[in-house]
Amino acid sequence: MRKSITEKAPKESTKSPAYVNRITSGVIWKQLLLYFFPLLFGSFFQQLYNTVDAVIVGRFVGKEALAAVGGSAAVLVNYFIGFFGGLSAGAAVIISQYYGAKKDSDVSDAVHTSIALSIVGGILFTLIGTIGAPLAIRLMGTPAETVADSVLYLRIFFCGMVPNLVYNMGAGILRAVGDSRRPLYVLIVSCFANIVLDLVFVVFLGMGVAGVALATILCQAVCAVMTLMILARANASYTFRPSLLRFHRHILRKTLALGLPTGIQSTMYSISNIIIQAAINGFSTDAVSAWAAISKIDAIYWMLINSLGVAVTTFAGQNFGAGLLYRVRSCVRQSLVIAGVMTGVVSTLLYMHGWRLITLFSSDESVISTGTMMMRFLVSCYITYFMIEVLSGSLRGMGNSFIPMLISVTCICGLRILWLAVALPANHTIRTVMMSYPISWLASSTLFSVYYLIFIKHLNPLTGKRTAA
Repeated sequence: MRKSITEKAPKESTKSPAYVNRITSGVIWKQLLLYFFPLLFGSFFQQLYNTVDAVIVGRFVGKEALAAVGGSAAVLVNYFIGFFGGLSAGAAVIISQYYGAKKDSDVSDAVHTSIALSIVGGILFTLIGTIGAPLAIRLMGTPAETVADSVLYLRIFFCGMVPNLVYNMGAGILRAVGDSRRPLYVLIVSCFANIVLDLVFVVFLGMGVAGVALATILCQAVCAVMTLMILARANASYTFRPSLLRFHRHILRKTLALGLPTGIQSTMYSISNIIIQAAINGFSTDAVSAWAAISKIDAIYWMLINSLGVAVTTFAGQNFGAGLLYRVRSCVRQSLVIAGVMTGVVSTLLYMHGWRLITLFSSDESVISTGTMMMRFLVSCYITYFMIEVLSGSLRGMGNSFIPMLISVTCICGLRILWLAVALPANHTIRTVMMSYPISWLASSTLFSVYYLIFIKHLNPLTGKRTAA
């Protein structure tokens, strides 16, 4: 069977145009890594941003405050941020496809619809979070000694949801058009500002958990303003103009159609983590503190693999929009190799030396011992996960988010709930709780692999529809 022209790699031009979109024309692995590393450093500074909060609270306030900031409150924050992150990812995919197809008017409409959505979503989340925080914290079975601080932290944090979502959406827009560097610069500025404000509010002014939350929302406001300024000064199709801020109905429908399943997929992870957090809460404050500490260390791997997933989504989106399906396939293959290597290296390092990082958060011997056990078990299971991020990212970039959502609902949430309901009563140990991770990851990896191969085999890159075998 003769291949269509879109399935053939174009010859490289010997000329140097004023602008070349390297995502749709450059050497894939090189451009992928050039795009990936600013994302990774951005994730590093985002994680440093969050980790500093935990370190300062754990060291200068106490392990109860650490459990409050890094335990149930952190899981609930991730739930809301994760859901909107799905909507943001949907908007970014649409923008990347339009940008790859050089549809400038649609890019502009998508940018302004996305920013409007982040403002409205931020207001809604602020109301839900501030009102519902006490009930949510109690429903999670949070240890009594950490309830008050957890509620206080959440209520202050949710007051900053509008700038938080505006920044995340703005950064997603920049990444969708291939700019992963300027969001990094914004995060660097915000990270160092957060460190200074944490020290001032917590160490010098003695504001405790409230000081950490206040420092966070002030830095989020800085991020939002800087990102909007970058977009406003851009001389391109994605320029932000406040006068054009409105919902474009056709763009909003596409964003919700793609973003809602992605958001639900993200919340499946958060819901399952809430359930796991509730199970951990049933052991002891030492276990909760240890879990809070290793969740920050564990993020070293997640910032690597999630950054690669974002890169794959952008590359798949732009190349799919440009009708270059062969580049999408090649990107996935090369990304799987990169992800596998990263997973092996990080797993080995954290297994051998992760306990040293736990001592940064607490000097309590019980917390360190419990945390080391948790860390070594968890990192040994990373190898069952890495395919999920690459394959789901590529499917999302091609505009397919519904089936990935179903896989996540079934495996990440449903299977974990079933495991905890059946296995935990029979063997009530922390290791039993943590076993839910590799079981769900392995099942998800298998289903994603099968579905991706079926989907990509029968996909028409020009229409985005299935074709006959």
